[in-house]
Amino acid sequence: MAQDNNNAAAAGVRRSEVARTTNETDIKLAFGVDGTGEVNLETDVPFLNHMLDLFAKHGQFDLKVEARGDVDIDDHHTVEDIGICLGQTLREALGDKAGIKRYASVFVPMDEALAQVIVDVSNRPHFEYRAEYPSPTVGSFSTELVHEFLWKLALESRITLHVIVHYGKNTHHMIEAVFKALGRALDEATQIDPRVKGVPSTKGVL
Repeated sequence: MAQDNNNAAAAGVRRSEVARTTNETDIKLAFGVDGTGEVNLETDVPFLNHMLDLFAKHGQFDLKVEARGDVDIDDHHTVEDIGICLGQTLREALGDKAGIKRYASVFVPMDEALAQVIVDVSNRPHFEYRAEYPSPTVGSFSTELVHEFLWKLALESRITLHVIVHYGKNTHHMIEAVFKALGRALDEATQIDPRVKGVPSTKGVL
């Protein structure tokens, strides 16, 4: 699959899809980097649906997710595995990353909340997270799962990802700002810059 996606990326069709089935979840996910914000989401976690919709719309990504998991226990496995699948498709869709901008830093306000996401599409997975939420849940969704999702996304896509929530009073607004900023930052970092020749690294490879 990776070789096929490298060829697709070279041809300007930067998209990938993955299926993941475990004893805890069953997920099919398709991701297009150069999309129009077309979204089709069917998961057992309504708040994550909302956040993924924001992420894709503000990043102009095409995203389709069909996910079922053991939410009778809690949302953890479903959220984690969607993060894994999204990371895998992002990495494969970008191929060898030739011509991309690579870096981005984006601030997004959501009413009283302000979030910042900094991205380096580096092939070196690293995650830094600075966020303190007023509430441990939004509805039935545990805020600690935001960390779980973002960490698995960074790990599987092999990007360096820094997320900072500078301030806010409403937990929903704060998390919403994070996902909007994530979409916009990844959109900027993965854009093709015609001035960049080959891979944007002095090493010659990412």
